[in-house]
Amino acid sequence: MANWQSVLQKLDEWRFLLPKTFKEGMRADGLIYADEQMIEHIVADNAHIQVANVACLPGIVGRSLAMPDIHLGYGFAIGGVAAFDPEAGGIISPGGVGYDINCGCRVLRTDLTYTEIKDKIGQITDKLAAEVPSGVGSVGPISLSSKQLEQVLLEGSKWAARNGYGTQDDVLHTEENGSMAGADPSKVSSHAKERGTNQLGTLGSGNHFLEVQKVEEIYDQKVADAFGIFKGQITIMVHSGSRGLGHQVCTDYIKTMQTALQKYNISVPDRQLCCAPINSQEGLDYFGAMAAAANYAWCNRQLLMHWTRDSFSKVLQASPEKLGIRLIYDVAHNIAKKEKHKVDGKEKMLCVHRKGATRSFPAGRPEIPEDYKDVGQPVLIPGDMGRYSYILVGTERSMQETWGSVCHGAGRLMSRAAATRQMSVAGLMKELEEAGVIVRAASKKGLVEEAPEAYKDVREVVNIVDQAGLARKVAKMKPLGVVKG
Repeated sequence: MANWQSVLQKLDEWRFLLPKTFKEGMRADGLIYADEQMIEHIVADNAHIQVANVACLPGIVGRSLAMPDIHLGYGFAIGGVAAFDPEAGGIISPGGVGYDINCGCRVLRTDLTYTEIKDKIGQITDKLAAEVPSGVGSVGPISLSSKQLEQVLLEGSKWAARNGYGTQDDVLHTEENGSMAGADPSKVSSHAKERGTNQLGTLGSGNHFLEVQKVEEIYDQKVADAFGIFKGQITIMVHSGSRGLGHQVCTDYIKTMQTALQKYNISVPDRQLCCAPINSQEGLDYFGAMAAAANYAWCNRQLLMHWTRDSFSKVLQASPEKLGIRLIYDVAHNIAKKEKHKVDGKEKMLCVHRKGATRSFPAGRPEIPEDYKDVGQPVLIPGDMGRYSYILVGTERSMQETWGSVCHGAGRLMSRAAATRQMSVAGLMKELEEAGVIVRAASKKGLVEEAPEAYKDVREVVNIVDQAGLARKVAKMKPLGVVKG
């Protein structure tokens, strides 16, 4: 096992350089955001090898980046960020997005305080568990015709709002306005579409969840005011993705890209990094299918939010408007985006891969909703169900260092299999009960796989990106009631 000092150069307390001399074929340096304690685990896990591998890909611009929640993934590490220049043979890779395309997160604010509803948290959690379909292969209350599915793949959240499952305000407070340009449903296979027909409006399994939270701490009052957040407030976090449809899109295009490697004479250090030039037919096809899957995910989270609003309304016997339930923001955690960034002082269109990473745009960027333009984009970082989640805000430094990117969560410390071996359902339930967290889970096995001990402490992860200046802390939320897939 390599000692981190033998492979990395410590630049400061929060940045570790992986020089391109580390591995033959690296076209760029790697840069890992961590502290000394965390970097030891990252190197022991060999996650730095995946950072080096990504640095070998054609057309990479700047460094191969890794956030503090980094852990091993398919091809790219989860927590990896890399940008590619189409004019320099830059590639697009399904492994740089992942299987759960646009797995992402949204946070709802309310006018409710913990004091007001603390005796009803159990009732609300039960209602959410009853109303929101969750678990492996879960089927939603909406069954789409093929024409409707095509519209969802093109329109994303806008389809949900148009059909009575949301408002224009929801759309405006979603990344890409919930509808990514360039989506091409014709590039999504019939099998992927078949998998997506009955899964819209479902939570799914794994690390997906609905969480009722209490705002425990405010770090930046000005930004919190802009986001509508106050101490003691009830917030709700929704974490889900593109379900079986997105998984199948990734599966399909990994096969396509394996063939493309030979066609375009691209050499990769790991076959899981299979890719094609961004502007090749294969690259354009994948982008069209991925964008369509991303739109499906945004529509899915919009519907989950609709059932959530409805559940609160039924338990508290008041309309969502009266309860002040409003979307703060929705961010993607697994996506490749065509974005304008400055490279050597000139603005260029790049393809930025964020896998287990999220956008962190500063004040003034045109992509940010009008009411946040003066403060910056909300950055939503879910933790584990036993500790905390955070809202941060984007910074100018993230634009300069990480293509406007930051971590996406706590990051796994142990595999799902290891978590299952080391923990029991009874022990976990007792631990969560003692922490004051009510949990409803579709699967006991799935619950243990997502135990807090299986994850890094999100407080440490968030502290690193805050101290490194990639995003600033705004608020910390504690879980009260959790519905797990």
